[in-house]
Amino acid sequence: MTALLYLIPIALFLGLVGLLAFLWALRSGQFEDLDGAAQRILFDDDDDKRQDRDPEERR
Repeated sequence: MTALLYLIPIALFLGLVGLLAFLWALRSGQFEDLDGAAQRILFDDDDDKRQDRDPEERR
């Protein structure tokens, strides 16, 4: 029974820390662009670099 006197405040403290971390991430814009990273991995950046070069260099 005395263990609950220690475990309940520890659990409440950890829950509060998790909530504060979530609110900090929300305010700092971590969840603004959810699809950006998923789409960025599908597109190759090398195509943009090839278009910048002269046509003779592409051969």
